[in-house]
Amino acid sequence: MNRNYYLFNPGRLRRQQNTIFFERYKQVTEDKVIADFEEALENEPEFREEEPDVNYEAANEKKVIPIEDIDSLYVFGEADFNKKFLNYCGQKHIPLHLFNYYGFYAGTFYPREFLNSGELLIRQVQAQLDGAKRLELARAFVSGAAGNIVKNLQYYNGRGKDCSPFLNDIAPLAESIDKTGDIGQLMGIEGNIRQIYYRAWPLIIDQEIDFTKRVKRPPDNMVNALISFGNSMVYTTCLAEIYRTQLNPLISYLHEPGTKRFSLSLDLAEIFKPLLADRLIFTLLNKKQLSEKDFKKKGRVCWLNDDGRKVFVKEFEERLGTTIKHRRLNRNISYRRLIRLECYKLIKHLLGQETYEPFVIWW
Repeated sequence: MNRNYYLFNPGRLRRQQNTIFFERYKQVTEDKVIADFEEALENEPEFREEEPDVNYEAANEKKVIPIEDIDSLYVFGEADFNKKFLNYCGQKHIPLHLFNYYGFYAGTFYPREFLNSGELLIRQVQAQLDGAKRLELARAFVSGAAGNIVKNLQYYNGRGKDCSPFLNDIAPLAESIDKTGDIGQLMGIEGNIRQIYYRAWPLIIDQEIDFTKRVKRPPDNMVNALISFGNSMVYTTCLAEIYRTQLNPLISYLHEPGTKRFSLSLDLAEIFKPLLADRLIFTLLNKKQLSEKDFKKKGRVCWLNDDGRKVFVKEFEERLGTTIKHRRLNRNISYRRLIRLECYKLIKHLLGQETYEPFVIWW
C-alpha cells in the first residue's frame, strides 16, 4: 500500500524523469528575524496568519521520493514547486496538502478526478437537494460522531476515570438526534455533545492542562492546538480517501456545501475524529510524548513546533496503519481502510443498494 510523505524541512519539490526529488534548502536569514516576528504576535490586536519573511538557498542535499510509493504529500516546511511538478502529481493522482507556518491547514492541490460516475454525481446532488434525504444522512453523521465520543468516554470510564456525569449529560442529546428535523438544530446538538465531551478532557488527560473550552482559529493553548492540528490531519485523510472513490467531495449533507472547502470530507471527519485524533491526543499527553516544550505560545496563538509536529504525524501514521478484525468482512483492516469503507457505504446508500449506517467503534 502507498504511504503518506511528510515534509518538514524547507526545499524544492521537482520532477526528474519518472520520480520526484526533494532538494533541501538551508536558511540564510538570521534567527533573530523569526524571533522578532514571533514576539510581534504578542502585540497584534488581531491574529493574522502572516509568516516571517525568511530567505533560503540550496543546501546541496537531495532526497528521492519514489513516485509509485506516494499516497499523499504533506508539506509543512517552506517549499516551492512548478507546474511540471504539479502536473506530474495530477497524472499520478497524488493529493498535495499544504500547511502554513503555524501548522494550520492551508489547502490541498486536488488532482483531476479519475474515478468519475455521472450516475453517482446525480444521486449525490439529488440527495443533497431533497430535504428528507439530506436530513437522513446528516443525522447519521452526527449519530456516528456521538457514538464514537461515547465510546471514548466509556473506554476511560472503565479505566478509573469517572466519566459517568458526562455520559449521562450526553445521553438525552444523543437520543434526540433522530427526532431533529432541521440541519441547524443537528449542528447545535453535535456542538453541545462536543462541549460536554471536552469538559471531560481535564479528567482524561493526566498532565495539568489549561483547557476549559474549545478555541479554534487561533488555538490559544496546547490542547486546542492539538485538536486543531489533529482535526486537520483527519480532514485531509478523509479527503484523500474520498479522492480514491467516485464520490464528489464538494457535495455534503451535514455541513453546508460552500466555497473554498471540501465539505463532504468535513462530514466524514466528524465520525473519525474521536478515533483518530482524540484518542491519539490522550495517548500522547498521558505518555508525556508531548508537553509544553513541544509548543510555541505568542500572544493569543499557540501552535506545535517542528518537533511536536513530527511526533504527532509519526504516531498518527502508525495509528492509520493499526489493524482490527472487521466483524462484517471477517478480516483485518487498517483504520485508514475504515474511512474508505465508509465512502463505499455512502455510495451504496446513494445508489439505493443499502441504507447507510455510520461507523461506530465496536472494540
